[in-house]
Amino acid sequence: MSSLTLQSTIPLTNSSYRIPALGFGVYQSHGPTCIQSCLTALKAGYRHIDTAQYYANESQVGEAVRKSDLKRADVYITSKILSPGKDADSTYKSVIGSVEAIDKGGYVDLMLIHSPNGGPEARQLMWGALERAKKEGRVRSIGVSNYGVGNIEEMKEYAETWPPQVNQIELHPWCQQREAVSYCQKNNIVVEAYCPLVRNQKAKDPTLLNISKKYNVTTGQVLIRYCLQKGWVPLPKSDTESRIIANADVYGFEIDDEDMQKLDGVDQGDKGAIVQAVTN
Repeated sequence: MSSLTLQSTIPLTNSSYRIPALGFGVYQSHGPTCIQSCLTALKAGYRHIDTAQYYANESQVGEAVRKSDLKRADVYITSKILSPGKDADSTYKSVIGSVEAIDKGGYVDLMLIHSPNGGPEARQLMWGALERAKKEGRVRSIGVSNYGVGNIEEMKEYAETWPPQVNQIELHPWCQQREAVSYCQKNNIVVEAYCPLVRNQKAKDPTLLNISKKYNVTTGQVLIRYCLQKGWVPLPKSDTESRIIANADVYGFEIDDEDMQKLDGVDQGDKGAIVQAVTN
């Protein structure tokens, strides 16, 4: 684990592309605030930003990358399609609309289906649109979010590209979604962790506090490091400059096996979810 660095990347199945092991989330970050937070993150060393149609800030993410002194190729950008159009063509156009908002005439590194909740027809329409965008080079890798085992298995009926390269789900010590994680790992699907900081709701948890004191780091740094050591890609979100910087400063310590087991031990299963546990 000590070999983990801010530059660490993870290979994607059936691809020459790799995904940075730490990402920066921008949910509920808007306008100039979103642009500034992304610029702060990029300056702090993040090279992976996670947005979505639902977040209504795709264009701000793109603007931040253009305003930074980094090349487009040096920043990994993820977005997500929330719902399909009325048919295959309009659904594809929705995907391309996201790409254009982020990188006009360019590409998005990873595009995900945001949720399986629209039903089987919606899932199939959106996956078809992602496959088309990938073939055309507008999207480099494709995946899903909030998908349980059944949702991913169902894809075998219609997917030309299987498995999905990524599954982004809620993950932190209190919601470990072990069945879905195990399935993804067995099938070489990269697991991304949203809400890794539990929206600060567990900042006073005694187990977490004791561990943070032991390593002389913040509770947030413990939670991010925990995800990294699990092999998950955490996507911490903040609009506070000091926290954005601190959340990337997680490579100077390693949580030992005993403390990892203590954090494993607080799992509450589906009850620990603050957004959505997947249905397997």
